[in-house]
Amino acid sequence: MKSSTRSQVDPFIVMDVMEQARRAEEAGRHVIHMEVGQPGTPAPEGARAALSKGMDAGALGYTVALGLPELRAGIARLYGEWYGVDLDPARVVVTSGSSGAFLLAFTALFDAGDRVGLGLPGYPSYRQILKALSLEAIGLQTAPENRFQPVAGDLAGQGLDGLIVASPANPSGTMLGKQALGDLIGACADQGISFVSDEIYHGIQYGERAVSALEISDDVYVINSFSKYFSMTGWRVGWMVVPEDHVRTVERLAQNMFICAPHASQVAALGALESRAELEANMGVYTANRALMVEGLKAAGFTRFAPPDGAFYIYADVSAYTNDSLAFCEEILQEAGVAVTPGLDFDPARGGQWIRFSYARATADIEEGLSRLAAYMARRGAV
Repeated sequence: MKSSTRSQVDPFIVMDVMEQARRAEEAGRHVIHMEVGQPGTPAPEGARAALSKGMDAGALGYTVALGLPELRAGIARLYGEWYGVDLDPARVVVTSGSSGAFLLAFTALFDAGDRVGLGLPGYPSYRQILKALSLEAIGLQTAPENRFQPVAGDLAGQGLDGLIVASPANPSGTMLGKQALGDLIGACADQGISFVSDEIYHGIQYGERAVSALEISDDVYVINSFSKYFSMTGWRVGWMVVPEDHVRTVERLAQNMFICAPHASQVAALGALESRAELEANMGVYTANRALMVEGLKAAGFTRFAPPDGAFYIYADVSAYTNDSLAFCEEILQEAGVAVTPGLDFDPARGGQWIRFSYARATADIEEGLSRLAAYMARRGAV
């Protein structure tokens, strides 16, 4: 049986690294996980309590396609609390994780063959989802002096139909300020380019707060998730905010593609919205881990990186040691027992000289991982 050309997507390399680490653990190795952006903390207590109560109350069946009305209202309130934005809950769509939101957004906005720009380095699944939808992913090579974020000038001559931007970004952790984000949104509006803002790392920031595209314009798609700040990766519940005149279009797509996001996860998400104190305590862990990573990586010989503004990643230049980050990461896993992600996942052109380190796990794991990395690099003669 033949397979479609659009199904021939590249692997999500970090998932392959996770599988390599799992096999090593199955063989008896102790692996420190710095590869995946998964919080080491469980879903907040309020989320688990809400689900337990919901399960006792009765069956958790289908919900309406746009999500539980009370969850949509709770998400809308969050925009008032975080950004001072008065958001109509009718514009909120609850999704099966942010991945479901990307599928809905790209399907709602673009026709086959449309060109959608994205900054490189960037989240690899953007490119693969676009390809699977018969859309053309246009990589915009961002510059270190722009902190690996696209700028308005990068759009010129690209013939784009859409642009997706992440702030804080994966893998760099850099953020766009309100002026820079506004310049991009304005340039897109002037050129008829649909703007999609990936805001799944909002809430995880270390200085200035992240700016939402909704503070600048209502004529954008905004995507977020309960995975990162809310520590609910495996629950697969996210959301997006769309312009008022797009709600029915997205609703019809959601009805047919997903029916609804998992009811149980939506109930838990409602509880997570009321767990702010516990979630802010998690931020204390990320802040401590970030400080450890910044100093520890430098001590281990990984000196070329920009400290992140948000998220929980450091994207380091390893060109002094290798041009093959995939092989280098495999060696680090085998020799040091530390799983890290090759930059090729995020930038096919330049990623051979970069590695992403995640510090989302427990502080004790970060300390042990840094110790192993330092010892490994010393054996290599790098420090």
